[in-house]
Amino acid sequence: MKTTLDELLALTRVVDSGSISAAAEQLGQTASGVSRALSRLEEKLEVTLLHRTTRRLQLTEEGAAFLAQARRILASVEEAEEQIAVRRQQPAGRLRVNAASPFMLHVIVPLVAGFRAQYPQIELELHSSEQIIDLLEQRTDVAIRIGPLRDSTLHARPLGSNRLRVLASPDYLQQHGEPQTVDALAGHSLLGFTQPESLNHWPLRHALGDSLAIAPSLSASSGETLRQLALAGAGLVYLSDFMTAADRASGALRQVLGAHTVEVRQPVHAVYYRNTALASRITCFLDYVGARLRPEQP
Repeated sequence: MKTTLDELLALTRVVDSGSISAAAEQLGQTASGVSRALSRLEEKLEVTLLHRTTRRLQLTEEGAAFLAQARRILASVEEAEEQIAVRRQQPAGRLRVNAASPFMLHVIVPLVAGFRAQYPQIELELHSSEQIIDLLEQRTDVAIRIGPLRDSTLHARPLGSNRLRVLASPDYLQQHGEPQTVDALAGHSLLGFTQPESLNHWPLRHALGDSLAIAPSLSASSGETLRQLALAGAGLVYLSDFMTAADRASGALRQVLGAHTVEVRQPVHAVYYRNTALASRITCFLDYVGARLRPEQP
C-alpha cells in the first residue's frame, strides 16, 4: 500500500477542522508538514483531493469518494487497537504451550482448571514432546525447557530450579536390598534414558569423582515411562522432584544413597522468540504457573 495512515489522518483532520493550520494544531504538527502530507497523498493517487484557496478548502468529487474510504480505514485501525487494549486487560486468544510430557502431566495439567476459571477467554492448546522443538515450525507460543539453554535467539523467563534424586520403590528395595555405597549399584537394575546421554550421569560421590556414568539395564525415552517402571519395582531411577513429589510423600518411591548424592538443580525456563511481542496471554500464563509452583518444584 502506497498511502500511509498519517496521510489519511492529515486529510480527515483538514476536512473536519476546515483548515490546514487547525489540523496541524490538533495533530501536533506544523502547517507545512500537514500540507506536504496532503501533497504526497495527491501525488501517489495522481488526483486532486482538495481545492485550496486563501479563504477555503473544498473537496473535489474524487476527494469526497476517497475521504469516505479513508474514514473507514482509520475507524478499522482504531477498532483493532481498542481490541488489543481490551486483550491486555482481559487476555484472550489461543495459547500454544509445549513441554516435556512429565512436566506437562505433573505441573501444568493440575493447574489448568484454575487457570481456565480465571482466564476463560484464553484457549489453551497443550503439546508434549520429549525433544527440543522449533517454536516457529511447531507454531508454539511458549515452551518449557528444563536444563541449560543453548538457543540464544530466544527470550527466556526463569521459573526456578528442580532437584534430582536417585529413587526406588519399597518393593524393589525389599527384594534386592538397599545399596549402601555407590559401588553397590553394580549389582542392581538401573533405569536410564535412551537420550540425552547426560541424564545417565548420576551425581553420586565415589572414588573417582562426583558423577557416575551408569549403564542402564532398562532404557526409555520418557521420564514418565521410567517413573512408572520404578513404581512397578523394575529398578533404581534418577528423576526430577517435580514428577516424584507425590510418590515420595506417599512412600511409593524412596530416595537411596542420599548421603552420597551431590545436590544438582536443573534450571527451568519458559522460552519464546525475541522478535515477537510477549502477548498478555503468555504473561498471565507464566505468572499463574510460577505463583503456584511449590518451593521444592521449579
